[in-house]
Amino acid sequence: MKNCLAELREEKNWSQGDLADQLGVSRQTINALERGKYDPSLPLAFKIARLFKRSIEEIFEPDEKPSKPAR
Repeated sequence: MKNCLAELREEKNWSQGDLADQLGVSRQTINALERGKYDPSLPLAFKIARLFKRSIEEIFEPDEKPSKPAR
């Protein structure tokens, strides 16, 4: 999953640790999210969106093609 979390965090002059503290997760979680190595849970994605006053879709974007609907 692609995201603009690093850019949003840097706009606020927050370190990964600062953001992690505000979200109640580890700095390693923030690092993994920013590098695209970890997809957030839905509750965490909502917390991130609320913190930055954006929609989830403005922050996170799937990096793969959508699957075909089942018939």
